[in-house]
Amino acid sequence: MPRSYCSKNLKEFLNDENNAILGELTKNHSFSLEEQQRDAWRQQILILKKELSEFDSGHILFEYSIPRKGKRVDVAFIYSGLVFIIEFKVNADEYKKGDIDQCLDYALDLKNFHAESHDLQLIPILVSTSAPDFENVFKKFDDDIFKPLKDNGKNLKKIINKMFQDFNATPIDPIKWESSIYKPTPTIIEAAQALYQGHDVKEISRSDAGAENLTRSTDKIKQIISDSKKNRKKSICFLTGVPGSGKTLAGLNIANETQKFEDNEHAVFLSGNGPLVKVLREALARYEVENSVTTITKAEALRKSSTFIQNIHHY
Repeated sequence: MPRSYCSKNLKEFLNDENNAILGELTKNHSFSLEEQQRDAWRQQILILKKELSEFDSGHILFEYSIPRKGKRVDVAFIYSGLVFIIEFKVNADEYKKGDIDQCLDYALDLKNFHAESHDLQLIPILVSTSAPDFENVFKKFDDDIFKPLKDNGKNLKKIINKMFQDFNATPIDPIKWESSIYKPTPTIIEAAQALYQGHDVKEISRSDAGAENLTRSTDKIKQIISDSKKNRKKSICFLTGVPGSGKTLAGLNIANETQKFEDNEHAVFLSGNGPLVKVLREALARYEVENSVTTITKAEALRKSSTFIQNIHHY
């Protein structure tokens, strides 16, 4: 499955027929396509062709999938060393807080989970096409993510030129960026490790398995993991047991103990049990908020716990 519905260098995008671009988007959309979505794409294409027509380079991606997060960015525009994360709200006549937060969340997910975005400047832009003009303040946070900008689609050229002039960076390879792997940033991995090590997971998933049996199972699987890595092979282990025997606890222990950021290893706990994923993330997040020595919001804590606990259907 392609990472994006449509990926083109800017010159190709500007020269292609609008219907051809729309056809490519439709072809790669694996769900039932509503007329509202088709119309939204039409408007996006028109706006982007108009606003980007004077740029001499760049790369544009429609419906870009953030690795393992189950989310798609409406449009990512790569210009020089800058990545513009554009969220369209076609026919919206205001800049709603929820839409601004959605746009910022995409930038945060890319910064924290997308290997090629760790060291880049990311600029989230909310485009509400029927809203009034907005006078933006260009503010960059410490992590190189900018405060979300607001536009109605009539000033994108001005915004991009302003960003390029004031925050120019070394050009990046858009193809390499597009195909980037999922890779949590070191700070998030370290935080997730500390979080889990300080939390008694038995409070979440009760285990009736004896400590000796749990230890032996964990050690054996860790041995298989080590052997697989050493001999460059793939292995699959099946750990069976009745409900409450400790399978979830064993999986969490193994995932946590095999996280070695210094060796570029990023173990995660994957589950197809949606409610379990939510409960584990919530418990870990609450623990950090209550016990962290620094002030941390619930949203930040949940973002960190979601690094370690993931839904397998997004993998």
